[in-house]
Formats: sequence, structure tokens, C-alpha cells
Amino acid sequence: MATAITQDVIELRVDDVAQLFHTLDPFPFREKDLDREAEEYIVGWARELPAHHAITIVIDFPDTEAQRKTAGDLAEAFRRYFAERADAVQRDLNELFRIGRRSLAIGVAILIACLMAAHFVAGLLFEPPFRGLVEESLLILGWVANWRPLEIFLYDWWPLARRRDLYRQLAAAKVEPRPYPIAASAAP
Repeated sequence: MATAITQDVIELRVDDVAQLFHTLDPFPFREKDLDREAEEYIVGWARELPAHHAITIVIDFPDTEAQRKTAGDLAEAFRRYFAERADAVQRDLNELFRIGRRSLAIGVAILIACLMAAHFVAGLLFEPPFRGLVEESLLILGWVANWRPLEIFLYDWWPLARRRDLYRQLAAAKVEPRPYPIAASAAP
């Protein structure tokens, strides 16, 4: 029994296909960055959709020859843009894990030093209340030094991985340009 993939639709209506892209970007149309507002709109809607559903992005635009010609490149432009965004987030995730590994190495070294110092202090100090305070303080310091690496490996990477997956899902989305008829101008 084959499982059907549900298709979810994100629909945009524009007066000019070019308004979807950053106007100051000097690159050719297929390589331009999406306009910030267009990206936020698409990503915002995509975030609400289930991760396992395929996405179709429908772009309604005026039915003119110039707009149809430009709209022909939309699928490639969206695919390229969102694939690059996914790659950028993957690089951020790799950097976060690199920082986490370094932080963990430092944290473990500090924890070992604190455990050894606590053991050393226990042998030197004979006053039980003061000895306990120093031992506990050193143990707490050792564990606090590991707070950030544990936070990275347990929690911080999840939002980045979700965003990367969302951009990958958008890069694989079907882009469907759909012209709409232009209303005839009323002449006086």
C-alpha cells in the first residue's frame, strides 16, 4: 500500500514578478536573493505546515508576455535561494557544534581540575564546615563550566536543524507560476 504525500499550498499574488526579489541585488534574475518580506511570508507559512508534506508555492502574476517570461525562471530561482539558505544554516549548525566541542573540552578540563582541587582541599583542611563549603563550591564551579556545552548539545541545535530542514523543504517545493488576466483600464 503506497502512502500518498499530502501537498500543501502557499499562495502569493504579485503585481510584478520582480517584486519577489531584492531590487538592489546586481545578479541575474535566477541568482537574486528573495526580498526579505517575500521570504518571511513564505517561510512563515511553511513553518505552519507539517514537515512531511510536500509544498507547492503558487505565484499569481499579471498575464503579460514580459511577466510570463520572467516567471519561467521562478522555480529555479526559488530552488537556488532556499538551497543556499539551507547550506548557510548547516554551516551555522556546524560552527555551533564546533564551539560546543571546544567548550566541552574546556568544561571537562575545568571539572577535572575542580574535582582534583576539591580532593586536595579535603586533605589539607581539617575544619569540617569550611572544608565542605570549599569542596561544594569547587564542584559547583566545575559543573557550571559545563553548562554552555551541555546547553548547545541538548537544546541550541534543534532550532537550527528545524530551520535547515524547512529551507530544504522549500528548496524542493514545486513552484507554480499562475498568470491572472489584467483588468482593462477604464478610459474616460
